[in-house]
Amino acid sequence: MALKTFRPTTPGLRQLVLVDRGHLWKGAPVKMLTEGKTKSGGRNNHGRITTRHIGGGHKQVYRRVDFRRTKHDMSAVVERLEYDPNRTAFLALLKYSDKSLAYILAPQRLAVGDTVVSGIKVDVKPGNAMQLASMPIGTIVHNIELKPGGGGKIARSAGAYGQLVGRDAGWAILRLNSGETRRVRAECMATVGAVSNPDHMNEATGKAGRTRWMGTRPTVRSIAMNPVDHPNGGRTKGGKHWATPWGKSTKGAKTRKNKATDRFIIRPRHAAK
Repeated sequence: MALKTFRPTTPGLRQLVLVDRGHLWKGAPVKMLTEGKTKSGGRNNHGRITTRHIGGGHKQVYRRVDFRRTKHDMSAVVERLEYDPNRTAFLALLKYSDKSLAYILAPQRLAVGDTVVSGIKVDVKPGNAMQLASMPIGTIVHNIELKPGGGGKIARSAGAYGQLVGRDAGWAILRLNSGETRRVRAECMATVGAVSNPDHMNEATGKAGRTRWMGTRPTVRSIAMNPVDHPNGGRTKGGKHWATPWGKSTKGAKTRKNKATDRFIIRPRHAAK
């Protein structure tokens, strides 16, 4: 996969760097695997903005992706690879032996015409899905379930992956991209390989307008505001710590609140390397 640069015929093209998507399907998605998608503009049911800097953006159609891979022991052929505006990874359209179609997250090194299968124990090759209990130690995986049958939740964005580093008393031990090491049940499913489009992190939008196309509104720096508008305003910190618009500390404050799952984390991502 390669990155594309452009001749600087306009200021926006001078800095623009995009992923070459020439190998992807040029047509529309499969209609029966799509559904409408509405936009909230960051507002809740009362019309108040609860998430800032959201608005506008191009109209999108949502593709239903099979994160569960429940058609066990039924082989499928990769019909084509597709772009998905709703996520950073590419999609692979599968055609099963019973003629049904489904979208999955495309892993790296998966090509059109390849055959994939899911099951309790299958071959270890990109695109195949199986239980973590059946995988060899050291396998690179993505789309990892947190609960058996719950569908993949971990390592779904472009280039993401986890590595199976051990098993212990019915648990699988995974090392994630962030550096975190955690346990999940060994009966959970995962897909072999790393997620496609690893060069996504090297893209450069080139101009502010392209960010607006993606539905992100401008962000004003807090220190550029007046003191009446933000705690950090007034062109100086004023001897206080950086804070959110509502006065909460922003540097060093812990944001993780899910204490129910703390016991599954063996090594946190903030531990010394």
